[in-house]
Amino acid sequence: MELQVKKENDLNSDHIKGLVWRLAVPSMLAQFVSVLYSIVDRMYIGNIPAIGEVALAGVGICGPIVTLISSFAFLVGAGGSPLMSIRLGEKNQRAASQILANCFLLLLIFSVLITAVSFLLKDRLLMWFGAGKTVFPYADEYLTVYLTGTVFALLSAGLNPFIVSQGYAGTAMKSVLCGAVSNIILDPIFIFVFGMGVKGAAIATVLSQVISCIYVLRFLFGKIPPIRITFQGYDSEVMKRILTLGLSPFLIIAFDNVLIISLNTVIMHFGGEGSAEKLLTCMTIVQSFMLMVTMPLGGITTGTQTILGYNLGAGRPERIRQAERYIALLAVGFTTVMFLIAHTVPQIFVHIFTRDQSYVDLTVSGIKIYTMGIIPLALQYVIVDGFTGLGAAKAAISLSMFRKTIFLLGAVLLPAWLGVNYIFYTEPISDFISVMVSILVFTTLFGRIIQKGTKVIDI
Repeated sequence: MELQVKKENDLNSDHIKGLVWRLAVPSMLAQFVSVLYSIVDRMYIGNIPAIGEVALAGVGICGPIVTLISSFAFLVGAGGSPLMSIRLGEKNQRAASQILANCFLLLLIFSVLITAVSFLLKDRLLMWFGAGKTVFPYADEYLTVYLTGTVFALLSAGLNPFIVSQGYAGTAMKSVLCGAVSNIILDPIFIFVFGMGVKGAAIATVLSQVISCIYVLRFLFGKIPPIRITFQGYDSEVMKRILTLGLSPFLIIAFDNVLIISLNTVIMHFGGEGSAEKLLTCMTIVQSFMLMVTMPLGGITTGTQTILGYNLGAGRPERIRQAERYIALLAVGFTTVMFLIAHTVPQIFVHIFTRDQSYVDLTVSGIKIYTMGIIPLALQYVIVDGFTGLGAAKAAISLSMFRKTIFLLGAVLLPAWLGVNYIFYTEPISDFISVMVSILVFTTLFGRIIQKGTKVIDI
């Protein structure tokens, strides 16, 4: 089975349209399934009798911290996998193997450091991120358990791109699917059957990450993939190149969390007593819906990076152009579907979390506003992740940071000028402005990068 999958995904000779579909769709589905980790947790938590809405707000506070931790997996995975694809395109398997070995070591180092620092700063982080007296106990209970599984979360997410880079998109999807399905099964058992509440949700998540991690490690240490994990060839310069290229997706995710933290802080500051917690709960649900847009969208654009990197290394610019066109069409098609869902039946999604009509009305309105710009947002992802896949880290980072800066300014200024409920408009404003700038930069740089190949890689 696995050997057949590899043969069907020949990065060197397969038709580009077919490659994009076979790599993008499993990666998109894998990311969609991975959203279930947080969605399922929040769904069950929101339905805990008596404390559901408050507990959901507490888990919402943990969301940015959890995502910030996982961003280190993207720092390594999204930095190393395009480099490995380029080396595979150059037929340099030794260098490709060295990259994977160094990435595995980096993930282990980050896991130890992040776990230690997070436990030391846990209480302060929760308070900084907006946890008031009411929601703090729930946030603390969830995060304390979650941190024990940091190493499994980072290894499973950080190594998965190296499975995709070798043509095994289906295997990569299965690794995520194993974890998500386990989480769906274990959540109600620990939350309701064992009566562990928020703590039970965290335990279910950690156990699910362990299962996903075992699947990934078993594959990459096994005999099937051409490039396997080894314990040799460690090089500080190789690590530097990996981290430099991975800085763009890392900053995207890390700064996303800074923005969510800023939103939470602004809501607590301008919301007033009582209504702030309500708005925070609604924002948690809105952001959960947005994850269903951005995570699969990122799956499309990062899952196909291996096509760009391989053909850059092989010196085949026309295949890169074809790939980018198909990737853009697929990404825009996906966000168009999600836009229609967001603006026709968002209440179906909201009812998963709460039946309180006042919460439902505010959240439905928030989803419709928050998703106004997701169709052009697809092009932002295609351009930024495309630059990353081609090794153009500086361009990717600059465009990412520009968008986040616009978002941050909106989060600070709109509530102060117009009222706290206008905070939902920060997302579409940043989406529309950043896409226009990204398109301008893309039309200027893309041709030069793919024509000159690795000579213009800025790492």
